[in-house]
Amino acid sequence: MGDDSKARENRARRAAQRQGYRLEKNPRRDPRAIGFGAYRITDEQTGEVVASFGWDDRPGPAGRLAEVEAWLAGETR
Repeated sequence: MGDDSKARENRARRAAQRQGYRLEKNPRRDPRAIGFGAYRITDEQTGEVVASFGWDDRPGPAGRLAEVEAWLAGETR
C-alpha cells in the first residue's frame, strides 16, 4: 500500500469516526482470498454493519476505498 493510499484510508477512518462509525479493513492477506482489500463500516455504538464494500464478495478490482469515501460523503447512501 502506497503512502497516498494509506493517507486516504486514514482520512476515511477519521471521517467515519466523526460520523459515529468505525471503518474496518478485511484482515486477509492473500490477494486471491474472498474479501481481500475490502472494507466495511460499522456503527460505533451498536457494532452493526451499516455498509459493506466487497467484504464477502469475490476478489475484484481495486477502488473499494473510493466507494467508502463516496459513502462517507453521503453520495451513495
